[in-house]
Amino acid sequence: MGFLKRLFCWVASAFFLIFLALMGLGLWIKSKLPTTDKVALVRIEGVINRADEILSSLKKVEEDRSIKALVLRVNSPGGAVGAAQEIYTELLRIKNEYKKPIVVSMGNVAASGGLYVSLPATVIYAEGGTITGSIGVIVQKLDVKELAAKLGVKVEVVKTGKYKDILNPFREMTPEEREYLLRLERDVLEQFKEAVVKNRGDKLKVSIEEIADGRIFSGRQALEIGLVDKLGNLQDAVAEAAKLAGIKGKPTVVELKPERPLFKKLVGAEFKSPLPFDAATTVGVYYLLLW
Repeated sequence: MGFLKRLFCWVASAFFLIFLALMGLGLWIKSKLPTTDKVALVRIEGVINRADEILSSLKKVEEDRSIKALVLRVNSPGGAVGAAQEIYTELLRIKNEYKKPIVVSMGNVAASGGLYVSLPATVIYAEGGTITGSIGVIVQKLDVKELAAKLGVKVEVVKTGKYKDILNPFREMTPEEREYLLRLERDVLEQFKEAVVKNRGDKLKVSIEEIADGRIFSGRQALEIGLVDKLGNLQDAVAEAAKLAGIKGKPTVVELKPERPLFKKLVGAEFKSPLPFDAATTVGVYYLLLW
């Protein structure tokens, strides 16, 4: 019985070692085989409230050596400043550190934060009727003071500083508070303007001060002033990306989608806020085009 037990252990160990050897051989062969050069497609759609999912896709672009270029499809009116800046920073890293060209394809709208995340692109495409521009900053405050009074609702606030409840919807904003918020918005607007000048400065045909007042442009108007480079659709952007990356022939396009949580996979639905801002917070500074 002891001999059979030892024999079984020897056989099992031998099979395990053979399995490891074959696995290692397979990985080695795979590393030596030529890989197909790819163009990654990442979509930014709707209001930009969080950056996590987009950043996850952009990380794959950085790590996958077979991905030689990125096409960013933008169909967004913008959103939270912090989220837009996170995406912008990662795109700069892909272009400058990983040396992978980025081509933006603007859809129906790529305004405010949608324009902001497009700025690091090597080439920006838009359709003639795309709505873009809207270089500006907005902070919104609800005023339910009169409604609360009619309902007999009274709110008492205990705060540690005079600006702590600056967006309190149950009272009017003071002139001093309004000026304080304007100073904050001007600083965030300057960051937007600096990003435009940094990325489009040599292509921009007008002064940044002329267009940084929140106005919107059609894709054709944006081309005339240098906010975008070419007019064309998504396929044109893919072809441009392949050309910039030196890919011969028709490129292999891989669309990178964020991993959905298991619950959403099982239910098969997405739960999104109907509001044009992050419903998890009550305040925010936005690069956002409001219709």
